[in-house]
Amino acid sequence: MPELPEVEVVRRGLEHWVSGRTVEGVDVLHPRAVRRHLAGGTDFAARLTGLRFGTAMRRGKYLWIPLDEVSASLLGHLGMSGQLLVQPSDAPDEKHLRIRVRFADDLGTEMRFVDQRTFGGLSVHDNTPDGLPDVIAHIARDPLDPAFDDAAFHTALRLRRTTIKRALLDQSLISGVGNIYADEALWRAGIHYERPTASFTRPRTAELLGHVRAVMREALDQGGTSFDSLYVNVNGQSGYFDRSLDAYGREDEPCHRCGTPIRRRPWMNRSSYFCPRCQRPPRPA
Repeated sequence: MPELPEVEVVRRGLEHWVSGRTVEGVDVLHPRAVRRHLAGGTDFAARLTGLRFGTAMRRGKYLWIPLDEVSASLLGHLGMSGQLLVQPSDAPDEKHLRIRVRFADDLGTEMRFVDQRTFGGLSVHDNTPDGLPDVIAHIARDPLDPAFDDAAFHTALRLRRTTIKRALLDQSLISGVGNIYADEALWRAGIHYERPTASFTRPRTAELLGHVRAVMREALDQGGTSFDSLYVNVNGQSGYFDRSLDAYGREDEPCHRCGTPIRRRPWMNRSSYFCPRCQRPPRPA
């Protein structure tokens, strides 16, 4: 699933190519793509038609486009394989095209939602007073948000009484961090993924947050991480941060720090990649 850097790359593309444009019409080509819009595809299209898109926004892995003149937003969740593309209006339809948004201007492009596995989708939701779609109001701020509170995060981390990787993936505690960037930040910090959160000191938490931010900024600079063709930006281009990964996906390859082979362990229906020498497991209580 795309994580913060990938979603931010898409958000920037939407801000450049669709913000400020007025919707002329919407074609819903697959019902699952609007299943989170409970009123159905016809209502989804009607609520967008004639409205002007504001500046694309993001919190964690969610992105949305405010709708001018109404207190509502178009919310996008990419799921495992969702793509928001800006294509020439006369370009051939993609095989897994699910939604088409046409604009009332002469720029000659349209926005398309393409999703092979149909786990993602688009929906329209009312906004909270803070301007967030109401269904994501519970999502915590992400570590690149200027308003992210490091001290509050440390306090919540200690109180959570869990292990550090579980905490990093808890979107009500810190948003935008997924499996890939959690493994990368933990490798950089030399922390095992099963270390108890209650053991973290303020300096250690601050160090880890620094690594989380650094790895995400580097991924952003390289367009995100693409292991296959499913994640692309709005112009259909893949990111290339996968070439810079130190832990994730490198099972049996030498650690870039000490040379010990990287190990992979099953973890919560996913995998955790770590260096057994640099990231010592916690001692049993």
